[in-house]
Amino acid sequence: MRFLSVLLLALALIAPAQAQTKAEIQTSFAPVVKQVAPAVVNIYTRKVVRTQVDPFFRQFFGIPQERVQRSLGSGVVVKADGVVVTNYHVVKDSDEITVVLSDRREFEAKVLGTDERTDLAVLKIEAQNLPTLTLGDSDAIEVGDLVLAIGNPFGVGQTVTMGIVSAVARTSVGISNYQSFIQTDAAINPGNSGGALVDTQGRVVGINSSILSPGEGGGSIGIGFAIPSAMVKVVLASITSGGKIQHPWLGGDGQAVTSEMFQQLHLSRPMGVLVNSVHPGGPAEQGGLKVGDVVTAVNGREVEDPEGLRFRVATLPVGSVAQLTINRAGQEKTISVKLAPPPDSPARDTSEIGGRNPFTGATVANMNPALAEEIGLQSADPGVTVVKVRLGTIAHRLQIQPGDMILRINGKPVANVAELKTALGQQPPNWSITIRRGGETMTVTIGG
Repeated sequence: MRFLSVLLLALALIAPAQAQTKAEIQTSFAPVVKQVAPAVVNIYTRKVVRTQVDPFFRQFFGIPQERVQRSLGSGVVVKADGVVVTNYHVVKDSDEITVVLSDRREFEAKVLGTDERTDLAVLKIEAQNLPTLTLGDSDAIEVGDLVLAIGNPFGVGQTVTMGIVSAVARTSVGISNYQSFIQTDAAINPGNSGGALVDTQGRVVGINSSILSPGEGGGSIGIGFAIPSAMVKVVLASITSGGKIQHPWLGGDGQAVTSEMFQQLHLSRPMGVLVNSVHPGGPAEQGGLKVGDVVTAVNGREVEDPEGLRFRVATLPVGSVAQLTINRAGQEKTISVKLAPPPDSPARDTSEIGGRNPFTGATVANMNPALAEEIGLQSADPGVTVVKVRLGTIAHRLQIQPGDMILRINGKPVANVAELKTALGQQPPNWSITIRRGGETMTVTIGG
C-alpha cells in the first residue's frame, strides 16, 4: 500500500512536466516564420513563345505569331548580396525573370548558372543586406521531424504550411538525374517550386521541387518532394565560384540488392548496390572496387539502390576521396576511391541523321562517361546512343527516344556513329533495327 502511494505521488509530480513538454511541442511556429519568411522570395518569369501560323489565317483573322507564356515559382536568398537558389524548371528558357521580396520590392534577375540534372538554378539580383537563410544538414533530419514549407502557391502570395518528414532518401521518383529526395506531407502546390523546406530551427533542409498529384488540377495530396540541402550546397558552391558544374564520376554501376538475393550475398537485409560493371581505368577500378562487390555506404551514409549511390557520390567534390563500405564474399571492408570528372572520350561525333530511314530526325552520338552523366544514364557502355529527337520527324513517329542505344541495323552490329551512317546510307526494302532501352533489347522491322 505504501509502495502504491509513493508511485501515485511520483506520477503526480511527473505529470506537470509532461504536460509542459507537450505544450512546448504545440507552441506556435510564428517566431520561426518571422525569422525565415523574409528570405523566401516570389519568382515570376516571362517567355515569348513563337508559333507558326498559316499566312491565310494570319491575314484574315489576325492570329499573332507570338504569345507570352508566364509562370511563377519561389526562391531562397542564400547570400546577402542577392544570390537566390530556385528550381531549374522554374526559370527554364525564360526571357525575363522578376524576383519579388517579402517587402514587395521587385528586381530583375539574371541567371548565374543552372544544373538541369539536379533541377537547381542560382539567380542574382542587384541588392544588398538582404535577409538570408542557412543551408542546414539534410542528412541529420529523420522521418517524423516537423518541417515548414514556404513559397508562393498558385500565385496567391507567400504561404506557410506545416507537416512532417514522411520519408528520406526517396528514389525512383523520376524528377531529376540525382534522386534522393526528402518526402513531406506539408502542403506543396504549383508555385511552391524553389521555395524553402525548413526545420523548426529555421534552417533550410531542402528546396521544394515537385508533388505527386494524380489529378489534372495539380493540387497537393500530401506527397511532396524536396531536393536535400546536401545537393544544394554542392551546386551553389560550383556556380558561385565561377566554375563549371561538374559532378564526380565513380566509374561503376550495378543493381539494387533484392529480397531474393541478399542472403546469398551474406547481407543482413536487402540493401546496397551489387556492382555489375566497373569502367576500365576509372576511379572505382583504381580504388579496388570489383564486379560482385556490394556497396552499402558512402562515407558512412547507407545506400539502398543505384540512385542513392549516385546521389551520395554527386554530393562530393571532384577530386575528393570517397570511403566506400563494401561487402565482398561476406566480408565487410572499406576502400578509398578518388573521384574524378567523367572523361569525354571517345569523341562523341554528335550528328543529326538525315535522309529517309528509321532514325531521320534523331541526333546521335558515341557514348562516353561524360555523355552518360549528362543525359542521366547509369551505364556508359560503348556504342551509339540517341541524344535528341526532333518533333514531327520519322524517328519521332517511330517513337525513337533519347537514351536509346542503337545496337544493330539489318543484323549488322553498329559500334560508332560512322558505322551507323554507313548502314543508314543503304536503301533496303525493309529495315530491321535493334535497340536497347532501359535494360531491355528489342528488334523492330520497318517497311522501307
